[in-house]
Amino acid sequence: MDEEQAAEILDYLLTAARELDAARAAADQLAEQDKDAAATSELAIKLNSELLEAMFKRFPGLLPFKEFPTISSTLRWDQVRLPSSVSEAQLDQIILSVMTSRLQKTAMIIARAMKRCEELDLAINEEILGARIGALAESDRIDSAGDLRKWRHSEVRLKD
Repeated sequence: MDEEQAAEILDYLLTAARELDAARAAADQLAEQDKDAAATSELAIKLNSELLEAMFKRFPGLLPFKEFPTISSTLRWDQVRLPSSVSEAQLDQIILSVMTSRLQKTAMIIARAMKRCEELDLAINEEILGARIGALAESDRIDSAGDLRKWRHSEVRLKD
């Protein structure tokens, strides 16, 4: 196979990767209750990563980005159980305090909010912050661009 043929195959693989990513996200939502869903999620990850990795190892010039945009977390806000010492309003205040009116990477906002949580000695992790940011965007309290589950490949900002 030459690079032109590989590029054609890669187009199909990237389409499949997006579909597998969506399937994995759906399976992740059921994984706690269903062993088959958990296995489906693991298989989707394996197929996605191994197929693309093999292609990019052989043809590194075809890699269209520096890093493949993977899902950082599938945790949804309705799945979160906050510690009793932390309120939703307090978490919102922390997140909003590290945001600006300019779009910034979701990963950066999570890192800044995580640092603030650590300073306040709050038992909050990155996934909880990511889920809350998603909920803030869904409720139209902040603006967002991209799939917020992909922290390094999405952006958020304060509403104008």
